[in-house]
Amino acid sequence: MRYLFLFIFLNLFLTPQVASAEGTKPELQQLFESMETLTGVPWEYLAAFDQYESNIHKEKQKNRLTHIQVPSYLWAGVSNPSPDDASLVSIHYFGGMGLDGDGDGRASASSDRDVLYTLSRYLISQGPTVSHIRERIWHYYHQPMAVDVITHLAKIYEKFNTIQLEGNAFPIPKGYIYTYRSTWGDRRGWGGLRIHEGTDIFAHYGTPVKSTCYGYVELKGWNRYGGWRLGIRDVNNRYHYFGHLNGFEKEIKKGDIVRPGQVIGYVGSSGYGPPGTSGKFPPHLHYGIYKFNGKKTYSYDPYPLLKQWERANRKNN
Repeated sequence: MRYLFLFIFLNLFLTPQVASAEGTKPELQQLFESMETLTGVPWEYLAAFDQYESNIHKEKQKNRLTHIQVPSYLWAGVSNPSPDDASLVSIHYFGGMGLDGDGDGRASASSDRDVLYTLSRYLISQGPTVSHIRERIWHYYHQPMAVDVITHLAKIYEKFNTIQLEGNAFPIPKGYIYTYRSTWGDRRGWGGLRIHEGTDIFAHYGTPVKSTCYGYVELKGWNRYGGWRLGIRDVNNRYHYFGHLNGFEKEIKKGDIVRPGQVIGYVGSSGYGPPGTSGKFPPHLHYGIYKFNGKKTYSYDPYPLLKQWERANRKNN
């Protein structure tokens, strides 16, 4: 009777609901929101956790909606001789975290509802606040970068109230004169021998610079290499770097949520020295793109993406 009641209760809350007049929400988002109703964990944190995991596990397990893969030693217990154990009794005995989220009497690490229910209960195991959730994320990954990335992704989802945030923009508006070529990996000597981690887009002083993505402003300020610069984390865990700016759009601040095409600053020639240094090279936007894979942050060539966004910019405007 206990499992029958749990099954009815869970299915009452976990049945996908039709969204508002704006259209039907994605099935995955409905699942996140149903877990929020059941456990109290904000759905956007589950969405952010899932998106973060997608950058670690490139492929979802078969018949799964989510990318979240709880390590077997956490799910079934460190000493459990059966890493695929789904028995609630033995998982509890070996100190595993796996729980039954769909009312079938088992705790399967390959079940989206079991995994999300288990993760939700884990995230609020020390308390219901965002600070408690951030603490549990730290204990799960033991990686401070993971805490910030997941938190920032959650804020983006909360702002737009959807996980469907596709689309990018070329950083220079149509109608302005600019030129660029692939310069990623070129040698740079100022401040020590290094490679160029981006693409330089040459344009006139004061040319508007647009956000290339939906994202969270993680960084704003001065860097002796990049001058006045902004750093924006997008929903795909890519970090977009905008350097050598002449200035920022006055409303932009650290912690803001931006969208593709939103003006964030202006082309300049700042950098290569202490705050205020400018004019050591022709005005241009240094645009770089980085990704965090769970262990380290690395840069990669943004040129192909820029060409793709440039073509789309010309087609849509």
